[in-house]
Amino acid sequence: MKALYNDGEIRECDDTRSVIRHTASHVMAQAVLRLYPGTKLAIGPVIDDGFYYDFDKDEGFSPDDLEKIEAEMNKIIKENFKVETYTLPRNEAIQYMKGRGEVYKVELIENLPDNVPISFYKQGEFIDLCSGPHVLHTGAIKAYKLISIAGAYWRGNEKNRMLTRIYGTAFENKEELAKHLEMLEKAKKRDHRRLGKELGLFTISEEGPGFPFFLPKGMILKNTLIDYWRNIHQKEGYLEISTPIMLSKHLWEQSGHWDHYRDNMYTTTIEDEDFCIKPMNCPGGVLVYKNDTHSYKDLPIKLGELGLVHRHERSGTLHGLMRARCFTQDDAHIFVTKNQISDQIKGIVGIIDSVYSLFGFKYHVELSTRPENSMGSDEDWETATSSLKKALDELKLEYTINEKDGAFYGPKIDFHLEDSIGRTWQCGTIQLDFQMPQKFDVTYVGADGNKHRPIMIHRVVFGSIERFIGILIEHYEGKFPVWLAPVQVKVISISEKSRTYAEDVSMKIKASGIRCEVDNRDEKIGYKIREAQLQKVPYMIILGEKESKNGTIVSVRSRDQGDLGAIETEDFIRRIAEEITTKK
Repeated sequence: MKALYNDGEIRECDDTRSVIRHTASHVMAQAVLRLYPGTKLAIGPVIDDGFYYDFDKDEGFSPDDLEKIEAEMNKIIKENFKVETYTLPRNEAIQYMKGRGEVYKVELIENLPDNVPISFYKQGEFIDLCSGPHVLHTGAIKAYKLISIAGAYWRGNEKNRMLTRIYGTAFENKEELAKHLEMLEKAKKRDHRRLGKELGLFTISEEGPGFPFFLPKGMILKNTLIDYWRNIHQKEGYLEISTPIMLSKHLWEQSGHWDHYRDNMYTTTIEDEDFCIKPMNCPGGVLVYKNDTHSYKDLPIKLGELGLVHRHERSGTLHGLMRARCFTQDDAHIFVTKNQISDQIKGIVGIIDSVYSLFGFKYHVELSTRPENSMGSDEDWETATSSLKKALDELKLEYTINEKDGAFYGPKIDFHLEDSIGRTWQCGTIQLDFQMPQKFDVTYVGADGNKHRPIMIHRVVFGSIERFIGILIEHYEGKFPVWLAPVQVKVISISEKSRTYAEDVSMKIKASGIRCEVDNRDEKIGYKIREAQLQKVPYMIILGEKESKNGTIVSVRSRDQGDLGAIETEDFIRRIAEEITTKK
């Protein structure tokens, strides 16, 4: 597709979908101004799955308004306005926007460099500050849909005015749009916040927005994941540590986090000294390393930590377990020599691959390079980046380059996993850090007897355990594999006559290490089975008078396969135990 760029040239565009969505956001803003004159415009960017525009309208918008806005958008598309672009000097652009009453646009222009011409795009009567590019005519928008409404603070600052954000999406054709809308419907049914409540896994209280409470069944799920994590890391030679949740502010100044991350950190004062609640585990890991003298023979040293971290997230961005203010990072910090980097990166990739494969996730890899807000020398960054590239190339692992999105202390490899309905989530990451060992004067004694500087690898597999649980809930739609399920077997008695046998069977199952509940309530059997189904329990044992009289058999119902018939109790226990052990 050809697109109009802000230099006035028409060229083939590299990302057709983004250009369509960018223009769709302008069409939406034009429709809003037609329907609701006096509305002020803020920003309207393209995002991963669509676009949004933030509006300042005194009474806001309601979901009913979306239909009206879509109807007006259809008119604008049919009018097929030619899209034009032009530039103005900065001062003229400010005066022009002031004359239109667009206070947010004025603020945006005032924050731009003095010597840069300001570009605008025009379609019909609508004019907007924009860097482009856009399609050539509004009629090129063939398939779009407005999705939802949310509140959003101007510039993400809760001290600023609350605006109304309207989300939409657009695609090249109606078939792609239909697929996307179908995926959104599936996602609604899988929403981890709803399933988490229905399955008794977690809750979030008004007294702690962004701070999840794990309920008993949720703790079983979380601890099962942690046990799995510990098992694979012990096999790979990691040493588990635990570092304090709060450390002196000067430590975070020394690490560079205070300069680069302070807006996301919680602080407090103890006896006139400032402390920070840790947003990351790495400085604590450095202090553990520095607690002893190390030889080159000791390296690599792999320090693993399940560290609880806290980060200040804006209230408008919070989203259940996916975006929380506290979470557990399955961190590890590996101290290596330069010639050990490649092998260690390969080993980490192997762990991540085995973990994601177990859960049925496909994934793709990105290499993120030096951001603008970074620390360290050009030489260090070049060495670190080329080391990551070398490891990926030797693994023959396909990857894309994500320019300027590395950590402030080093480049990184990000793993984006794909769930069962095609959504992607960034979870695992490997970061190569030359900076923190320098800032903390971290050393080891080399073969020559002199002190040398190790390199530090930061890495996570799950990322945030809480977020990973949220992803798993939606990936499996709450139907966890047997080894993960909080309740693996539900024993259900049909009548009073089979209650004693139900208790006996339940005790045998529990004695084998299988998580089992018994339902001996005086309720109809259909009701009890339906309730177990809603709880998505993998196996139900239905016990009536016939099974009780026999004393060695159970009638089994599988969540996924239906009625399995009568099975010897010991055979059933062996079967479930094998499923749990092999993590099928």
